[in-house]
Amino acid sequence: MRIPRPRSLAGQLFAMQVVLVAAVVAGCALFAYVIDRSQAEESARLQTSAAASAAARSPSVVEAVRSDDPSATLQPYAEALRKDAGMDFVVIMDPRGRRWSHPEPGQIGRTYLGHIEPALRGEIYSEQYTGTLGRSVRTVAPVRDGGKVVALVSAGITIEEISEQVAKQLTALLGMAGGALALGGVGTYVINARLRRHTHGMNAAELGRMHDYHQAALHAVREGLVMLDGSRRIALVNDGARELLGLGDDVVGRPVAELGLPAPLTGALLASEPRVDEVHLTADRVVVVNTQPVVGGEKRGTVVTLRDHTELQALSGELDSERGFSQALRSQAHEAANRLHTVVSLIELGREDEAVDFATAELELAQALTDRVVGAVGEPVLAALLLGKAAQANERGVELVLAEDSSIDDGVLPSSLPSRDLVTILGNLIDNAVDAAGGVVAEQAALVPADVDGTGPVPADLRVAPPPPGGARARVSVTARAERDELLLRVVDTGPGVDPGSLEDVFRRGWSTHGPGRGIGLALVRQAVHRGHGTITLTHGPDGGAEFTVRLPLHTEARE
Repeated sequence: MRIPRPRSLAGQLFAMQVVLVAAVVAGCALFAYVIDRSQAEESARLQTSAAASAAARSPSVVEAVRSDDPSATLQPYAEALRKDAGMDFVVIMDPRGRRWSHPEPGQIGRTYLGHIEPALRGEIYSEQYTGTLGRSVRTVAPVRDGGKVVALVSAGITIEEISEQVAKQLTALLGMAGGALALGGVGTYVINARLRRHTHGMNAAELGRMHDYHQAALHAVREGLVMLDGSRRIALVNDGARELLGLGDDVVGRPVAELGLPAPLTGALLASEPRVDEVHLTADRVVVVNTQPVVGGEKRGTVVTLRDHTELQALSGELDSERGFSQALRSQAHEAANRLHTVVSLIELGREDEAVDFATAELELAQALTDRVVGAVGEPVLAALLLGKAAQANERGVELVLAEDSSIDDGVLPSSLPSRDLVTILGNLIDNAVDAAGGVVAEQAALVPADVDGTGPVPADLRVAPPPPGGARARVSVTARAERDELLLRVVDTGPGVDPGSLEDVFRRGWSTHGPGRGIGLALVRQAVHRGHGTITLTHGPDGGAEFTVRLPLHTEARE
């Protein structure tokens, strides 16, 4: 047996609203009926009181009471007053309650049914009582002659008459209530039809499950997810996006422009057109951004997905470093082969002593650099990086020098300062410095105009870069020193330096003096320095080139 599917949320709300509207209308109708009936009875009391009081003050009633046959005069008078005042009865009686007038002549002479004691005391008294004509609202007023109560006048309207009046009002009231119920039902149907479209016909349980799944999926996804509304405010953000963008818990409802994100990233989030796999930098991370506007006939907003590219970028940097090491090893192997051929040739020529001197000098030169780096930098990753970069720099005619005061013992660097970030910082700074210093050498080499015999251009493989002005070789100086609670990394080159107007832009992604497609190295350096809670400064070096100084705290207390 198939279990029937529960009604949709819109259907349930429609039924509840219809019942609620019906209950409200019915309650209002009942309230109006009670009020109308109460007002009708009060109106009847006021009418009977006015009629009885008017008759009691009439001089003709007093004169008729003095006569020998009061009924002969009072019966026509009471009937005329009853009809004129719209009463059901007007009864005039003596102080003992014996009737002198009545709408039914057969009741004349009989005792009045009701309370007359308050009227005998001179009061005008109203009550509901069941008499010969049925239950009625009546008022009894005293007739005075010289201060003495000589007769009583009772005027009344039956409850049946009051009910008929209320019934007429109730008919109109029910008509209005029916119209209000119909109008409320139509309005409720229209509202719930719209709700049904927005909830896709799902019931409350289905919506609850969808919300639970939605929350679970939102927090389970490692990629960042941000949803913006039509006003470019944060409508939804998951944990991954908070971590990637460095957002707090109070960002929902805030405009994107007020989040303090980098300008290029903010522009990508606010763009009206889709963005596909754009790479942007935050203070700590490299993120890949994809945006897709939400379409639907109106400005709905934008869905943004974020992927963490930081690890991949770091791995790419490490791969570049490894590729550089490989190239350096190939170059060293090539140079070693050349030197070995030279030694073999000298031996073949019978000049063994010169061969030994040549080999010893080359060995001492290579070993001196290795001993210098390994002796000063005990951190194996940094030592390997410096040796590899030295070989690369040498290929480009640039001398890489390790400052005399450099000193980093093995084990000094804490685990909170990963080697990957140090490779990113020092590797990119050295690469930029070698590019700057080597660029000057390349420009000077390009200026050599003559060939070997002075008759034509010099072949590319025969060109030799002349030394920089003054005979000094292009140089990059590196300082790596751990002192007290701080790691100091300084890279100085002999290049052309940085234009003073660009000092604030060099760390911006895309800034480069080497054309498009470059300009991410220094941005990654600043990002790695920020992750390590350090600082980086750029000044002019002593030889006119650029001088980058990085300071990184070595202890958690210093970083916090």
